[in-house]
Amino acid sequence: MKATATKLKDCFIIESAVFKDKRGFFFESFNRQKFEDAIGQSGAFVQDNISVSGYGVIRGLHFQMGEHAQAKLVQVLQGAVLDVAVDLREKSETFGQYFAIELSADNNLQLYIPRGFAHGFSVLSETAMFSYKCDNFYNKASESGIRYDDPKFNIDWKIPMKSAEISEKDVLLGDFQSAYIFK
Repeated sequence: MKATATKLKDCFIIESAVFKDKRGFFFESFNRQKFEDAIGQSGAFVQDNISVSGYGVIRGLHFQMGEHAQAKLVQVLQGAVLDVAVDLREKSETFGQYFAIELSADNNLQLYIPRGFAHGFSVLSETAMFSYKCDNFYNKASESGIRYDDPKFNIDWKIPMKSAEISEKDVLLGDFQSAYIFK
């Protein structure tokens, strides 16, 4: 398992060794000891989630506040997405910056997003199955987010906006200036 630092402090691209032959391939998607050695932090995940979405869906930018904040290890099991992480940690040297990467079932990359970040993705393929490992349990009262189209970031979601499918809840999210900031 290899961890490559992104431009955001404490956020890593995770690459597993993939073993291929004529039958297909195998890779270890998570090994707690190797993961912790690679990123130099704990990897005590307590909840796994899977979402399935069609082309043009944008989910996010979501986060949980306070004691219910979550670190996530995300990957695509089928299809491809543009995955986006935003650093909301006020004392971080990368506060207010974002990182985007294409994750797919073909490249087998994962992204580790620490607590104090907002997260979202857009679906680039016909459909995508997306997996999240979380280090804290979901708490509805603590959920929050930032609008996907906040002009502070001007994120290119790699899909035409006329094709975008966005939930009403996500359309109603506030901008970065009104977001909860992790101190």
